[in-house]
Amino acid sequence: MTSNEDRRFPRALASAMAVRLDCIGEDGVDFEPFEAFLTADETTDWFRAWTGNGELNGDDFRVFGQDGTGGYVAFWLIRPGQQLVEQPVVFLGSEGETGVIARNLAAFLWLLADGFGPWEASTAHDPEPGWVPRPHRELAAIAEEFAPDKRVPAVTVIEQATQEFPDFDDTITELCR
Repeated sequence: MTSNEDRRFPRALASAMAVRLDCIGEDGVDFEPFEAFLTADETTDWFRAWTGNGELNGDDFRVFGQDGTGGYVAFWLIRPGQQLVEQPVVFLGSEGETGVIARNLAAFLWLLADGFGPWEASTAHDPEPGWVPRPHRELAAIAEEFAPDKRVPAVTVIEQATQEFPDFDDTITELCR
């Protein structure tokens, strides 16, 4: 990733993030999308701070949002030769939480449509007391438009991502100092 790369969102992500921007604080989902990807320099600064490892760069991530505590959600560029929208979506929380939350953008759109944000997906095994996902009609319409044949419930999205990348936490932990 270079600092002069196109930082605009793919159309499907831009559509979903525009809806998310309008409902921050209204739906119980702790997710604040950005309007564009962080720059390469910003991503490197964050990843070095998050891992405590000044030798790393952020080239493997495209950060596009955060939760209220500063945990970031990003595409993890792990699939060589695949387009950005085919890369998994990950969450790296402010308290060291990690998780692959969706196998690709299509799955992420359905996760959002089912009322989950990145933090909620990464902690689905132990949700906040009283939190219940509320499906979101506008986000479901976006998922239907951009990924009509990829519809699965949020629980399945999370399970599939976790099964495909079971070593993500170990991979990230090994980078930490």
